[in-house]
Amino acid sequence: MGVFVFLPLVLPLTAWPMARLAEQRLHPRTATRLLTAMAGVLALCSTVCLGLVMVVGTAQLPGNPLPDGWSDPEVREAVPCDRFAGKAAIPALVAVTVTCARTLWRRGSLRRRAHRALAGLPGRSEVAVLADDTPYAYALPGGERHRIVVTTGLLAGLAPAERRALFAHERAHLTANHHRFLLAVRLAADANPFLRPLRTAVAYTVERWADEEAARIVGDRRTVARAIGKAALVSRGNPWPTLAGFAVPGPVPRRVAALLEPAPATRDWPSLFTAGGLAAWTAAFGTAVSAMSSANSAVTMVLILRAATPL
Repeated sequence: MGVFVFLPLVLPLTAWPMARLAEQRLHPRTATRLLTAMAGVLALCSTVCLGLVMVVGTAQLPGNPLPDGWSDPEVREAVPCDRFAGKAAIPALVAVTVTCARTLWRRGSLRRRAHRALAGLPGRSEVAVLADDTPYAYALPGGERHRIVVTTGLLAGLAPAERRALFAHERAHLTANHHRFLLAVRLAADANPFLRPLRTAVAYTVERWADEEAARIVGDRRTVARAIGKAALVSRGNPWPTLAGFAVPGPVPRRVAALLEPAPATRDWPSLFTAGGLAAWTAAFGTAVSAMSSANSAVTMVLILRAATPL
């Protein structure tokens, strides 16, 4: 295997141009699903790679509880610089575990706090209107049911048609379970920092996905664009930053510009002979190469360690 055992650790670098191409050329729904799957596979492959390097690289260290056969020279030859790589993989795996656990705990804690904040509101409707002059809106999943939270400060600045666009946008977040895509790419980026561009790209594509759904329901793309623009001008930020909000500051100009253009093609998987298709197939190919590399490394390591383990 040689240096190829480290391939899954660096292959996520290829995700950077792929993410840019996918978010520009693919339908937001397709881009979100593709980039999320890609991030998950690449993160899993890199974590498996770290585990294998740690096992092989530390097997020969004194006091290691692993079988003595795992420190055989033939086993160590499978990983270049085995001792250094094995020792370096230990804190890396600990960091991955701690970071992912902290992300899950923070996300669960935030959602519980958000639901508790709404517990005292009268009524049991899907939409919770807060008497707050600060303009913001967000989609709150989980709990007993999904809820759309909006303040009177934001509603006061929108026309009736624009309010419909707001509610359609937030409802699209909840219906399509966008919070799961966002959590998956967040965990993937925690596992491998090279995947952070995919996290940023998916944060944008889920908003574009909700924008397109809102435009389809309202029937007027300019109304949705106008509602997003107005909300962005008056919004002071989401009090729960990890929840999908209506006017995310960063990508608002790009979202408005996209809504002022014709609706993107809804074909799920574009032809290879288009720019979007090339981006999709390139991303799929890179993900497959990483997965096969990790699988090959894992199977080879298991066979070598099994052969070296005394009966």
